[in-house]
Amino acid sequence: MQLGAVLPHNEIGTDPGAMKAYAQGVEAIGFTHILLYDHVLGADPNRPGGFSGPYDKDIAFHEPMTTFAFIAAVTQTVELVTNVLILPQRQSALLAKQAAEVAILSENRLRLGVGTGWNQVEYESLNVPFAQRGKRQEEQVKLLRMLWQEDSLDFDGEFHRIPLASINPRPSQPIPIWFGGAAPALIDRAARLGDGWMPLGGPNDASREMLAALQAKREAAGLSWEQFGVQAQAMFAGGDPERWKKHADRWRGLGATHLAVRTDSAGFDSVEQHLQAAQAYKEAVS
Repeated sequence: MQLGAVLPHNEIGTDPGAMKAYAQGVEAIGFTHILLYDHVLGADPNRPGGFSGPYDKDIAFHEPMTTFAFIAAVTQTVELVTNVLILPQRQSALLAKQAAEVAILSENRLRLGVGTGWNQVEYESLNVPFAQRGKRQEEQVKLLRMLWQEDSLDFDGEFHRIPLASINPRPSQPIPIWFGGAAPALIDRAARLGDGWMPLGGPNDASREMLAALQAKREAAGLSWEQFGVQAQAMFAGGDPERWKKHADRWRGLGATHLAVRTDSAGFDSVEQHLQAAQAYKEAVS
């Protein structure tokens, strides 16, 4: 099971030097990947009718493609992972172009985790129908792969029309696409179209059942389970070496291939503290 770290998006700040120090520090510790969350807009909680959710306008999220382009330039080996990019909110051809460029400049270190999101305020602001996000995501994944591979394509889908065109340059290797989420429709989509799954919960019975469903659906479709990845997460805050190890071992037992530690919400106010916590976690669970 490969170990990674989740970028403390709201606590890392906006100093490029801090971002560089964090990314290089994660790589120096020996983590194999950096996870980055995604939201374009945060709602104002004082809006008419109010707003309740896990984040709002006062929580900072760094834009994934531009941030990873920066991190790619200051690192050598660490994998760059979105967990998860809210795919239906993006223009598909533009995202294909952006992701291809990050993959090229990072020498194929991009892994694209995609989701559908939940925030209707964000969808409305980006002028994307909320109710059709699942169907749109499915068509987008198919189209992204075509744009990354084909010199010219004539695509006429429900949400996209590409009249004999494509992007250039294209990545030299396929960009992995992993699905995040837990809804039954998402599990089905991940099994059919995904290279991996990014669970929302912990190593519990619900995750075990979803993994069993994923495996059964892939086997029924004649797809390999051995090549299918599972990206889990763990919290540093509130734990200790014994608890971290037990949690990681449960994920290992369920077949997780990747596990990334979150060091946010632990009261840290410096990059050094985040890195020290991440290293302590890694030493405890390795």
